[in-house]
Amino acid sequence: MRTRNSNFPNNSNVTIPRRRNRGRAPNIVEPELRTIVEVAPMAERTMEELLCAPTEGYGEAIVLPEINADHFEIKTNLLQLVQANPFHGYERENPHAHINSFKRITSTLRFRDVPNDVIKLMMFPYSLEGAARLWYEKEPPNSILTWEDLVTKFVNQFFPPSKTTHLKNEISRFTQKFEETFSEAWERFKEMLRACPHHGFTELTQVDTLYNGLNENDQDSLNAAAGGNLLSKTTREALNIIENKSKVRYSRNKSNVSRMNTTSRESVSKTDERIDKLADQLSTLVEIVSKKSYHSRSG
Repeated sequence: MRTRNSNFPNNSNVTIPRRRNRGRAPNIVEPELRTIVEVAPMAERTMEELLCAPTEGYGEAIVLPEINADHFEIKTNLLQLVQANPFHGYERENPHAHINSFKRITSTLRFRDVPNDVIKLMMFPYSLEGAARLWYEKEPPNSILTWEDLVTKFVNQFFPPSKTTHLKNEISRFTQKFEETFSEAWERFKEMLRACPHHGFTELTQVDTLYNGLNENDQDSLNAAAGGNLLSKTTREALNIIENKSKVRYSRNKSNVSRMNTTSRESVSKTDERIDKLADQLSTLVEIVSKKSYHSRSG
């Protein structure tokens, strides 16, 4: 009697195919069905509809997190407050200053169950105009997820590394101008630091750069104000001495101007008195000459 395996020799490498489970539904047809479902609407559309410009893919660059608060909305007067001082993207504008100003405005807003970062993300596009607005509109959709993302992209666009390098070099090469007072030089130096808030210079480097850029007279004046040597003071003490000296210098300048004006007025007054005396003397001489001439004629 032949068994089921008698058709196959012993030690054969032939694999017996498994019997398929007829109870399972085959999945081969699913891709075909899915393709038909997707293509069908396209085939039913007219050529005019197919040639129209797409209306998809124009999403905002900023992705706003889900807000769980009820009846939340930004009032018009708040938007007007943000739009009152917009950023245009001009070369003279500082994106760091705009960010700080924007944060001061939005930090005053408080809404229950709404994080402040969400408010900033919602309102920041309204603070942009001109080239800055175009930059934002060209950002890829859904590319800004957090407030940090937005600040990074914004600063890198309008304050590139090349500008940072340029401003840091200007700070390092600071030199007091001809006929520039100490107060004016100190204010100009501080303005250079504010123009590049991420300059990275320590207070020690700042004091050293300022001191070496001053003329000899102001260097000696600083040393005298420090009791002989500015280097003998701490960095914080040196900055206080510099700040105080700039104020004293300014008040002295004003008193000198006042003193000069007073001296000028006194000089003018004395000159007027001399002119009056000379006029009186001339009048007296004229009278004497006239009398002598009269007597000589009558004699």
